[in-house]
Amino acid sequence: MDIFDWQILGLLQQDASLPLKELAEAVNLSTTPCWKRVKKLEEAGYIRGRVALLDADKLGLGLSVFVQLKTRHHDSHWLAQFAETVTAFDEVVEFYRMSGEWDYMLRVVVADIGAFDRFYKMLITSTEGLSDISSSFAMEQIKYTTALPLGNQGSGSGE
Repeated sequence: MDIFDWQILGLLQQDASLPLKELAEAVNLSTTPCWKRVKKLEEAGYIRGRVALLDADKLGLGLSVFVQLKTRHHDSHWLAQFAETVTAFDEVVEFYRMSGEWDYMLRVVVADIGAFDRFYKMLITSTEGLSDISSSFAMEQIKYTTALPLGNQGSGSGE
């Protein structure tokens, strides 16, 4: 990875719909070498996909709930089954295995408290072995970004 690759990544995470010609001009490359770099970054897994970011409030999905879970099970078979169950819920937009007091944390996006209650009931009836669940409702979203902090990564350092 060199400065051009880092610049390309930075620009694409701000606007993945940027036309190749504009992207190439912004990083001072011609279109063919720029296109080859983008393809190489995709093939190497640096670019996992390109998506449109939707407005949850406008879509009637304005409630984010952070759900923390404790479990009585810690074996790999249970985790695989649990992960399969939880990832099948469309409402779960983030899912983490945690260190510390809680074993797992979910970010759930729903329309309202009633929708969360329905989700919660489906979660607890489809999952064995949960010992404690705590839910926190986001009152206000102060910062949200999908952009990773690339910082000084493109200043000549290696991979």
